[in-house]
Amino acid sequence: MNENPIDKVADLGRDIGEYIKQQRNNAKISLRQLSKLAGVSNPYLSQIERGLRKPSAEILQQIARGLRISAEALYVQAGILDLPQGGPVVDAVRVDTTLTERQKQILLDVYESFRRENATQEPENKE
Repeated sequence: MNENPIDKVADLGRDIGEYIKQQRNNAKISLRQLSKLAGVSNPYLSQIERGLRKPSAEILQQIARGLRISAEALYVQAGILDLPQGGPVVDAVRVDTTLTERQKQILLDVYESFRRENATQEPENKE
């Protein structure tokens, strides 16, 4: 069954709101604290988390800064950016809800550094 484009936008709003709330809870920050850190009004942030408002890229950037996560993570969740290409390892890390965005980024950075290092080695040295 094809989904109506308006329903898709509503789903994106709910998804980003749920994601922001999840990240805020993981960081153990209250709604009021995040609103101050992000420079966004408490009622507006509450509406975003409940899926009643779909924030702009600029507001998402402010929220990401307040949460100390990458703005790219929020842009992907909001449907502003496509999920970066990766493969099974990268995809698994990105969807793991038990890791913080910072932990995910560190893992991906280490993984990529190993891949780059191995790509420059002689073929007979690879295992």
